[in-house]
Amino acid sequence: MARFTPTELADHLREGLLSFPATAFTPELDVDEKRYREHVEWQAGFGVAGLFAAGGTGEGFSLDAAESAAVVRAAVQSSRPEVPVLASAGGWTRHAIANARAAEEAGAEGILVLPPYLTECDQRGLLEHVSAIASATRLAIIVYNRGNAIYSAETMAILTDRHENVIGFKDATGDIEHLASVYVRNGERLFYLGGLPTAETYALPLLQMGMSTYSSAMFNFVPEFALEFYQDVRAQDRAAVTEKLGRFVLPYIAIRDRGRGFGVSIVKAGLRLTGRGVGPVRPPLHDLSAQDDADLAQLLDRAGLLESVPV
Repeated sequence: MARFTPTELADHLREGLLSFPATAFTPELDVDEKRYREHVEWQAGFGVAGLFAAGGTGEGFSLDAAESAAVVRAAVQSSRPEVPVLASAGGWTRHAIANARAAEEAGAEGILVLPPYLTECDQRGLLEHVSAIASATRLAIIVYNRGNAIYSAETMAILTDRHENVIGFKDATGDIEHLASVYVRNGERLFYLGGLPTAETYALPLLQMGMSTYSSAMFNFVPEFALEFYQDVRAQDRAAVTEKLGRFVLPYIAIRDRGRGFGVSIVKAGLRLTGRGVGPVRPPLHDLSAQDDADLAQLLDRAGLLESVPV
């Protein structure tokens, strides 16, 4: 049973940092539910506003339907009541509906609608895709604006008119003109969250576009740093944000950019290096090299983050 109405969830999520817990795997690449539960419980112990299970950083693209449902259920059971868990709905429309219903059964509070798989989409198709999902569940719906799913301001307005449970707009494009159009047309009817890779880089300027929150991957392994960064952004403390960008975020991105898909791999490396490993990534991703690991360890040490990570 959901603890938040969709409107309450939007109000809650827009005022705090969000994250996607990495899914734990065994060396044989099976889901390690025990380790995952421990990770979510630890993550939920910090002042995070919400956790997205089986999402991008959680390698949801590698999970089958049963695994995805199990991961969402484990996250719901391991989080605190104050930290709602949201799930993902991806693939073609009926598959996404099945994801949404399984998440509702598991006790999730909301759904992030991922771009449809491997097809081009016009606005009519995107409208009906999200509308079908929103009609199939009572859970709150957040759309993910990226890839082949770029939602116009008008499409979002129609969706919010049709469905009270459509509450959020997550952006991974950084297209300022498009974001302005969506915000001007929809205003506070939606909440807006940043979803660009290593969102901290863009957080301060996008705050001016109405994006009061974002999803932090690095919260997985340096949660206190991630929360301090978010607080600096909300306070519009440019000096503090700039210092943290230079001390850790930008050098971290330089390591991440050494390989495709390293946005997840570097998170799992960070977890290993801070003593909270959750296993390897699944193909088609691969783990960082030994040199990458060593460089990340050196960066964490130089930034003063290894000693500050609670264990």
